[in-house]
Amino acid sequence: MLSKGRLAALGFQHVLAMYAGAVIVPLLIGGALGFNGEQMTYLVSIDIFMCGIATLLQLSMNRFFGIGLPVVLGCAVQAIAPIILIGQDMGIGAIYGSIIASGLFVLLIAPFFSKVVKFFPPVVTGSVVTVIGLTLIPVAINNLAGGEGAKDFGSFYNIGLGFFTLFLIILVYRFGRGFSKSIAVLIGLIGGSIVAIILRGINFAPVSQADWFHLPQPFYFGAPSFEWPAIITMILISLVSMVESTGVYFALSDIVGRSLSKKDLARGYRAEGLAIILGGIFNTFPYTGYSQNVGLVQLSGIKTRKVIYVTAGFLIVLGLVPKIGAITTIIPTPVLGGAMVAMFGMVVAQGIKMLGKVNFTSQENLLIIACSVGVGLGVTVVPDLFQNFPSFVQLFTSNGIVAGSFTAILLNIIFNMIPHRKPKEVEQTELQSESK
Repeated sequence: MLSKGRLAALGFQHVLAMYAGAVIVPLLIGGALGFNGEQMTYLVSIDIFMCGIATLLQLSMNRFFGIGLPVVLGCAVQAIAPIILIGQDMGIGAIYGSIIASGLFVLLIAPFFSKVVKFFPPVVTGSVVTVIGLTLIPVAINNLAGGEGAKDFGSFYNIGLGFFTLFLIILVYRFGRGFSKSIAVLIGLIGGSIVAIILRGINFAPVSQADWFHLPQPFYFGAPSFEWPAIITMILISLVSMVESTGVYFALSDIVGRSLSKKDLARGYRAEGLAIILGGIFNTFPYTGYSQNVGLVQLSGIKTRKVIYVTAGFLIVLGLVPKIGAITTIIPTPVLGGAMVAMFGMVVAQGIKMLGKVNFTSQENLLIIACSVGVGLGVTVVPDLFQNFPSFVQLFTSNGIVAGSFTAILLNIIFNMIPHRKPKEVEQTELQSESK
């Protein structure tokens, strides 16, 4: 039986483990879309609040939603680049319209996703996540240099501060033990900000101007609009998130010693769908299971949901206090950039890790990876490539992530799902290996 003090400490530990990953999403998106201080403070605060609500939805266990595992939900990092592109091309309303639509899609597909998941083997999901990470790296480097358009872009101060933050994160990963390694990014952000305060100071006006308390406000940034290219993009991102969440569910079920049925998984997907819809209504972002908290459950050995209920409670309280959210908005851009290099690099590394499950002796799999990554990056670098094509075609080529995803899915169907006769040489090789 855990004491109240230990329960609170364990719950807050989970908050620290996921806080940097959750906060970085609104900071990046709001910064890229030119939000002012007040808007950024709201965005961060409501994001943390909704992380708590989303986690509660997943912890609950009823007939309709909730997988009932000690899982923490946070913003899907893979949604950052698509959301920024949608906001820049179609406006803020299109972002939240596409998020709401994708949440409804997840709700509808939840009972059938076990059948759809065969279209998303590691060769597809790994390629998609790799493309997502690679498209984010330029954002990180721009911020490390001071932010695109900054007067001191590329100055020794900005680059030095950014690389100091990155170096500090690396040091914590190298020499830290246990929990400290799980919050290396948070330590890097704090350390980089302290150095910035010492060298040039930081403007604390957004913190002093922020309120002590606020209530969530639906459609804070305006009414949603529904644009097909944006909706298709967010549905693809949601599908990738569902595949990742499936891995989180099974990892946790193994830790707690509980087998999962198809009904359990469907309830888990529905909880995520509800969280995504609420995210769109309250102007936050899509949510997914956080793997860093899975590692913390394993590390601590505490498998009870009571701890995660406390975590959700902390997140909700923190999200209702704008002054806390405002603190994260004053982090200098180069400091964020240094942390982003590590985080977005980890997205690429995660994609490569997922590809590690692929059979690389198959030339077909190599071609799927090569073409999907090549097309995805090509469209990202040259976004006007398909501007003269019909609008229907441009639905699938509107950004690199969508183009890369469709390429991976289509080629996987062609090479790995449609029955085809193997060359005689391959058949003979397989027969020889079987006879041995």
